[in-house]
Amino acid sequence: MKIVVGLGNPGAQYAKTGHNIGFCVVDELARIYDGKFSKKSCKSLCCEVRIDGEKVLLVKPQTYMNLSGEAVLMLKQKYKDAKLLVLVDDIDTVQGKVKYRQNGSGGTHNGLRNIVQMIGSDFERLKFGIGKPQGDLKDFVLDNLDEDLRKQLVDQGVERVLQWLK
Repeated sequence: MKIVVGLGNPGAQYAKTGHNIGFCVVDELARIYDGKFSKKSCKSLCCEVRIDGEKVLLVKPQTYMNLSGEAVLMLKQKYKDAKLLVLVDDIDTVQGKVKYRQNGSGGTHNGLRNIVQMIGSDFERLKFGIGKPQGDLKDFVLDNLDEDLRKQLVDQGVERVLQWLK
């Protein structure tokens, strides 16, 4: 099994923010592959889909971004041999670009830092460049993302996840 965890914050007020790009990508994958986020498990909303005959678990942690590690730890404990990919916004990646990392630190991202603290740094990730803040970081990541940029990142994200699954 493969697990794709999209990071974000639960709640309609965060749905189109830069911080929720991970949720947006797994939502699009669920839509494309006729899945529904109806199962609650491991402090997350989960959706099982089949992509090219393989079972893939799409996950949206419901712990809020900065505690994402709690949900990811529970997933790792439950699905011990599963391959894991985490989708996350990133202010240090060029805006509009998606960057793959096989492992590494949490960098400047509190959600990634929490995951690294809980499970270590040996997990794959896709980082989505949302741009650099001009003012307060919290306000920037929790502001609605430009719709064209969001669509561009979601489309790239779906493509990159499908490549990762091969």
